[in-house]
Amino acid sequence: MLWMCNIGNLLLAIGLFLENPLLIRVAIIWTIPGFVVWFFYVVMAWGIFFSSTLAHGGGLVVGMIVLRKVGMDQTAWIYAFGWYLLIQLLSRLLTPPDLNVNLSHKIQSGWEQAFGAYWQFWLTLTLATAAILCVIGSMLWKVWPASYLRREHLLPPER
Repeated sequence: MLWMCNIGNLLLAIGLFLENPLLIRVAIIWTIPGFVVWFFYVVMAWGIFFSSTLAHGGGLVVGMIVLRKVGMDQTAWIYAFGWYLLIQLLSRLLTPPDLNVNLSHKIQSGWEQAFGAYWQFWLTLTLATAAILCVIGSMLWKVWPASYLRREHLLPPER
């Protein structure tokens, strides 16, 4: 259950129920890399499964619909990165190493030659994740800026 995509959909649902823009934005930012990783590592390797497609494609579609309403702010990617660090820690502490949930225990297969130790892989992955989240957050902010939606009175003030 702690796979980033599963827990991200849960975060999106909680954000929607609580009407919390920050939780919604964090979850939405994560739907994009989650969809890409799912497509290349699951769909390309094993094909399409209904439940998996619903979780990844459905989460992305719902997220984009909701994002048009709540907008994106410029700092949401930082919270998305904090979410990543929290889920990494929980995955490392609570999941079996052989499952390597969220790459929290060992180097991804195929990358062993590039990294001499897991900490090097993890640090590289973490820095790349921060950069990717920053780019995604910035792109979403340019398309649906929360500040613009608020100025136009399409959104209530944030809590």
